[in-house]
Amino acid sequence: MRIGITCYPSYGGSGVVASELGRHLARRGHSVHFITYDLPFRLARFEQNIVFHGVEVPSYPLFKYPPYLLALASKMVEVARYEELDILHVHYAIPHAASAYLARQILASAGSGRRPAVVTTLHGTDITLVGSDPSFVDIVAFSIDQSDGVTAVSHDLRRRTLERFRVRGDIRTIHNFVDPDDYRDLGREACRRYLAGPGELVVTHISNFRAVKRIEVVIGVFASACRDLKARLLLVGDGPDVPKAHQEAARLGVGDRVRFMGRQEQVTEILSCSDAFLLPSLEESFGLAALEAMAAGVPVVASRVGGLPEVVGEGEGGFLYPPDDTEAMAAGLRALLTDPDLRRSCGSLARERAFRLFSSEVIVPRYVSFYEEVLSARGTSGEGPG
Repeated sequence: MRIGITCYPSYGGSGVVASELGRHLARRGHSVHFITYDLPFRLARFEQNIVFHGVEVPSYPLFKYPPYLLALASKMVEVARYEELDILHVHYAIPHAASAYLARQILASAGSGRRPAVVTTLHGTDITLVGSDPSFVDIVAFSIDQSDGVTAVSHDLRRRTLERFRVRGDIRTIHNFVDPDDYRDLGREACRRYLAGPGELVVTHISNFRAVKRIEVVIGVFASACRDLKARLLLVGDGPDVPKAHQEAARLGVGDRVRFMGRQEQVTEILSCSDAFLLPSLEESFGLAALEAMAAGVPVVASRVGGLPEVVGEGEGGFLYPPDDTEAMAAGLRALLTDPDLRRSCGSLARERAFRLFSSEVIVPRYVSFYEEVLSARGTSGEGPG
């Protein structure tokens, strides 16, 4: 198949999943075309069967804000026409699915013989944040309805989407995934020498440092659980709450035990030297960072919210707690750090669960089957929703 993929090329989970999906589709012989405003960070090296098409956004004094939706639709038309795409797979309903709908209408009006089917993957923010704004409800629902196929990254997100929006079609759950090959021979002890002192336990948190991730709770739980332990907290990522994290670490007296790692393109080696992963978010539509920790054999302490119970499981990948029960989170984290046998057994169960349920070998074929199903339905009906 010839597949166009549009995503945010930044460090968020949706961009990671879209990039990895494209890479695995290309390895299976499909022709993959990324249509984004920048090269996705996971695609920094040449890969066979992958082409990047940059979206150029015009800057005119007339426009108060750059018209990215229109520029993206225009680029989709160009790539779909000249590369004869079968599928446009867009990650996020707004603005990407709206742009794909517009591109398809332009191709139809121009009499183009081939019009790609549109597949939209919902990742969460487009539903829980953007979609909750009353001014966007109608366009989110319209963009979903006008897609030929829609997927959600968790059963919980699928349920909430169907509850919140009056959409006509069904939504298929296809979870996010990890590649087991990325988690072999990670060199755990070699990495620890650079990130922690002798005998230090390592707790890791990875996020975009926004309010929903509750970075102040991350530091508070660490400080409580590790008050008398030789331990270090690694904070990976960047975002608007980084200053708040510095202030909270200083306030709680653990500033010298918290290491800010900034954005990291590859997190597998950092996770490989961790003893526990902490994710006390208020909301997680899936929790890709938790899955990556589990794949590295690291037990997770997290909130029981959104899609995290589907990822971590109860008692398999780690421990889940109500988001407001930070004392229980601290107790769970402390139990893992003070009991090596518990830590090893939880880490082993976490790794087994990650590869059994969420490996690329399991998930990528589901996307391929879904593409084929969507194309077959279009062939039968002759037209998509638009």
